[in-house]
Amino acid sequence: MRLIALAAGICLGTAAAAAVAESLMIRADKLYSTPDEAAVENRTVSIRGGRIVAVAGQRATDFPAGSRLSECRGVVVAGFQNSHVHFLGAPFDKAMIKPSAELERGVEAMLTRYGFTTVVDTSSVLENTLAIRSRIEKGDIRGPRIFTVGWGLFPVDGIPYYLHDLPPEVLDGLPQPRDAREARAIVQANLAGGADGTKLFLETAPTPGAAKLLSPDIARVAASETHARGKLLFAHPTSLAGMRAGLDAGVDVFVHTTLGERSPWDEALVKRMVAQQVSVIPTFKLWYSELAKQDVPKDITEKLVEATMAELRAFKAAGGQILFGTDVGYMHDFDPTDEYVLMQRAGLSPREILASLTTAPADRFKESAVRGRVQPGYAADLVVLEGDPADDVKNFARVRCAFRAGELIYDKAG
Repeated sequence: MRLIALAAGICLGTAAAAAVAESLMIRADKLYSTPDEAAVENRTVSIRGGRIVAVAGQRATDFPAGSRLSECRGVVVAGFQNSHVHFLGAPFDKAMIKPSAELERGVEAMLTRYGFTTVVDTSSVLENTLAIRSRIEKGDIRGPRIFTVGWGLFPVDGIPYYLHDLPPEVLDGLPQPRDAREARAIVQANLAGGADGTKLFLETAPTPGAAKLLSPDIARVAASETHARGKLLFAHPTSLAGMRAGLDAGVDVFVHTTLGERSPWDEALVKRMVAQQVSVIPTFKLWYSELAKQDVPKDITEKLVEATMAELRAFKAAGGQILFGTDVGYMHDFDPTDEYVLMQRAGLSPREILASLTTAPADRFKESAVRGRVQPGYAADLVVLEGDPADDVKNFARVRCAFRAGELIYDKAG
């Protein structure tokens, strides 16, 4: 892959700098060091300076002198990454001046209570999301690492109808470049302003049933400028035409499957996606939410969602990389439980779902050597679950505690 790690400066951040010199010990009744390895029982994870320094048994002699033992214990896995979120709406408005407790409640409700220690914001007001990130990194509030693309690029006169309820001042600022030169300037300014990547809305519906395509020239120049800086290019495809346009441009991550196609992705398309090392975020739960808004009958909804599952099955069978993401922030039901269930229904095993949350995003973001595993030397981003996801995938959402760089960012016990 041609990409390098995004926003390398956000590695362990202030959270790691503030980590105490003593070791923190977290006891695991069961531990998954990686999705590919069998779980082991009765282990203790030792953390110092924001990193895992040892994984050992639970005898008293296994605890280094001066260790502090966390009261949180359960099934331990690496910290989760939600690769499709949005910092939009009342919980995050005016983030620069919002009271810390209020802002942290919003972050917890949407993200940390579900074990997300890293998130990718795939469209929002850049300055506002950077303010949230800054306050987290300074230790003002507890929260995950945040990558953001700022606002995506839309076709001219192609703002989707489902965004028309955004405030007028926000709608007026959504980028709609008219040519490649304007697109280049927008992408350059966005990345220089602190964005970690670029997003393209390849096909949009300004009104229900209508379709507007982003110019191929604009898509290509956006890809060129983004990749020249070692950043990822995300895309909202909407349709097969949008997907092919994204592949022509050099998209790295499709943030949705496609809904409502007459036939699933064909073999040639899937092979091309895998050959170009494209990642896919399914967002199955979102489809139920969107179809419910349109009062689509239940039997038709099931057929439409099943078709998107067939798309993902074909992609998975061909060796494609799947990333977990839910579109929360746009979707107001934050609980990811249904997404885990739907991913299993689409053919992913619990270990493959765990990979989509941990090792797959670490690979996609060029962080495989430091994140996504519970092993010595890796960042101490950890989730403690109440139960084993191998027994029930709903346990992925039953989070007892979450640690980022060894610091507690969520505790169900309060």
